[in-house]
Amino acid sequence: MKRLYDIAVIGGGINGVGIARDAAGRGLSVLLVEQGDLAGATSSASTKLIHGGLRYLEHYKFRLVREALGEREILLRAAPHIAWPLRFILPHHAGLRPWWMIRAGLFLYDHLGGRTLLPPTRTLDLRTDEAGQALRPDLTAAFEYSDCWVDDARLVVLAARDAALRGADIRVRTRAESAHPTDGVWSLRLSGGVVEQARVLVNAAGPWVSSVLSGVVGQNAPTRIRMVKGSHIVTRRLFAHDRCYIFQNADGRICFAIPYERDFTLIGTTDEDYQGDPADVAISAAEEAYLCAAVNAWLRVPVTSADIVRRFAGVRPLRDDGASAAQEATRDYVLELTGTPPVLSVFGGKITTYRRLAEAAMAKLSDHFPTMGGPWTAGAFLPGGDFPWDGAADRARDLMARYPFLTDTDATRLVRRYGTLAGDVLGDATGPERMFGTGLCVREVDWLVRNEWARTAEDIVWRRTKAGLRMGPNDLADLQGYLGEPRCPSATASGASG
Repeated sequence: MKRLYDIAVIGGGINGVGIARDAAGRGLSVLLVEQGDLAGATSSASTKLIHGGLRYLEHYKFRLVREALGEREILLRAAPHIAWPLRFILPHHAGLRPWWMIRAGLFLYDHLGGRTLLPPTRTLDLRTDEAGQALRPDLTAAFEYSDCWVDDARLVVLAARDAALRGADIRVRTRAESAHPTDGVWSLRLSGGVVEQARVLVNAAGPWVSSVLSGVVGQNAPTRIRMVKGSHIVTRRLFAHDRCYIFQNADGRICFAIPYERDFTLIGTTDEDYQGDPADVAISAAEEAYLCAAVNAWLRVPVTSADIVRRFAGVRPLRDDGASAAQEATRDYVLELTGTPPVLSVFGGKITTYRRLAEAAMAKLSDHFPTMGGPWTAGAFLPGGDFPWDGAADRARDLMARYPFLTDTDATRLVRRYGTLAGDVLGDATGPERMFGTGLCVREVDWLVRNEWARTAEDIVWRRTKAGLRMGPNDLADLQGYLGEPRCPSATASGASG
């Protein structure tokens, strides 16, 4: 017998799972289907920042910036194991915007979003500050301001896990093939011939949002999307400190160099229009050269392709607002509610504002569910995040006390992935576990398969963890054998997803 859900969500990226979580927490019955893995596309290919978007102020996107700035500290409190504050260094020289103009923008950035936890902007003398050691010697002054970092793919998975704990039915590797109105509700045919029903359909398919609306639902897309590719490279660690650089490029774009996974530096991103299947997106040689040149214009020691250990790319499904350049297209979101029975389509958005997008989606659907609960996510933690926002080091020490065989590096890694659930992952372990390379033990793999919908080595080493950065081909083959899957070339360290 088919179950009638209140809401069926198509898409297991950050917007889809955010809506599923919010709806389930309001007492609605929710089905979410994802054609591949959770965070399998755009939501695992971001720059991994929770930020207001300093450059959006130049385009007068004050509402978007204010909303995003306000979300930073909400996420720090909700997920202190996978999100933490990050200081950004913005070097300055005479060829850039005037010093006073940048300082005025940073003053607005400091005060627009109701900052309470994050420290304010300050100026740096690069001749004496450690941050100057990695930069060209002629650079002498910089600003330093606050934003935050997040493990984007784990954010998606933890939101999905929270949705499931609240009753949502999460189905990965399940394709929505067609949706038809039947007796006033949606009849949704899924891969494998399964049919489910829902009162409301939510189309949160990211880069595929228009194709789902036309090909699955049979409606014309009311809003066009502009697919913009963002590519990144990962290098060995380029500087010793734990702050991030934000570089202004001559073409008006910006580039970040971010401390990443302790031993690496993440560099990105590009912005260029993309045509084609989002599943085929990959960084080009030209983009790789661009990113190297963008940071080399500022660094004392240049980066070359030989320094790169990983490359990945994703497609942002932005609302087409007619902007002339890809980097100027709005990162704001648009929610379109159409048809009877209704379908809500999500266009655009950014990972920083996923929670607010979900609240806006539920407000759009309030007439269809007048008895549902009110907003609740602003004060709720994600699984494993029930500890103070600055308490990760304390949790690591507690874990080492419980499991004396753990090193500080191991305990920190486990807390940064699982938070207060790290003990559940290790269970009754009494000594070092079998490892797949460096930084991934067999108990983690079992946990991820059992509790986080992981199925393949690629799911585990690039989305549930970033262990692939420290794994060789033999380690991956060992993991794939343990999972019972054939050797998968896309799981190698130079793969395009991540």
